[in-house]
Amino acid sequence: MHQLNLHRRRLLGAALASGTAALLPATSRAEADWSAIAARARGQKVFFNAWGGSERTNAYLQWAAAEVARRHGIRLEHVRITDTAEAVKRLRSERQAGRSAGSGSIDMVWINGENFLTLKKEGLLFGPFAERLPNYRWVDTEGKPSTRLDFSEPVEGMEAPWGMAQFTFFADRQRLPQPPRSMAALLELARSQPGRITYPRPPNFHGTTFLKQALLEATPDRAVLYRPVSPAALERAAAPLWSYLDALQPHLWRRGRQHPQNAAAVRQMMADGELLLALTFNPNEAANEIAARRLPATVYSWQHESGAVGNTHFLGIPANASAPEAAQVVIDFMLSPEAQARKADIEVWGDGTVLALERLPAAERQRFASRGWPGQLERTAPLLLEPHGSWVDPLEREWLRRYGP
Repeated sequence: MHQLNLHRRRLLGAALASGTAALLPATSRAEADWSAIAARARGQKVFFNAWGGSERTNAYLQWAAAEVARRHGIRLEHVRITDTAEAVKRLRSERQAGRSAGSGSIDMVWINGENFLTLKKEGLLFGPFAERLPNYRWVDTEGKPSTRLDFSEPVEGMEAPWGMAQFTFFADRQRLPQPPRSMAALLELARSQPGRITYPRPPNFHGTTFLKQALLEATPDRAVLYRPVSPAALERAAAPLWSYLDALQPHLWRRGRQHPQNAAAVRQMMADGELLLALTFNPNEAANEIAARRLPATVYSWQHESGAVGNTHFLGIPANASAPEAAQVVIDFMLSPEAQARKADIEVWGDGTVLALERLPAAERQRFASRGWPGQLERTAPLLLEPHGSWVDPLEREWLRRYGP
């Protein structure tokens, strides 16, 4: 066996050296191609633009940076941003300035939704690369359809799935024994408990997600939401949403005249007893906060019975990246069962995996075994796919026109 493996390595090395890798069988050719990418990646530095607003996320990325440095000789630097739109703006500016392939300031970016749609349409992404990564074979593309659809836009290998998220509420059972399991029930709760419910101000991501959850529950014909938006479609499909919000606004915190800036503020107001409930896009957030002793063990989580809006978040590589080879190696590591299991650990991050656990070898599957934590969901609601990314900006603009300052 040792001699066979040695012969195989020599065969691949000779094929690469002589430029005849194309003559190898498909599997061996893919391995040879990946070996060449990994070899070029060694010694490169990857500037990873990613949201930096979570201590847990930042700590996880520090661990990942140490691992790719040790294993692959790659330096991974987390460039902390507050909004992915910042990276989109910079990539556009670099194109206008003539900074072409190999000269960009961003090598990896954490993206999805309207930001992916913009980058894809404007040709600002490297690829397709995702489905060629060795660890992509473990991605669940059947049970998790959003791994190949980003806000209803086909991914087509231009970004790699990284984690799963779904809209979730949480509250302290001592203050709210029975949760509202629909937007209609939430309105009734707000009417009975005025001033004790709110949501972040769009275009904050969580505030916009609240709008989309309400839109999906209120609109009879959801099919139109999964096609590119038009003025007529927006007027027709969103009319029930504005009717719902018109009824809800007067009963919100500060009568809806003011909204918190983000979900962290809402969570703190809930923890302080000022609000009855908080919201998140990470179903494990309440369990995270309980484990960190920032919330009491009486906090519980739920999703709406008819379904909860959810999506996959992704990792992309800009078309002008300076280190596209190293970025691919880093992303492949992020897709490994080891990295995905650590990210899914409640005590680390609690971010849902994109892998098909049933396909993993038993030893790798065992990495995902965990005990139940207080605050975790008792049952997951059906997934409501995100509306097409083109709906986001018009919804936010109309919300601001109607309810903003």
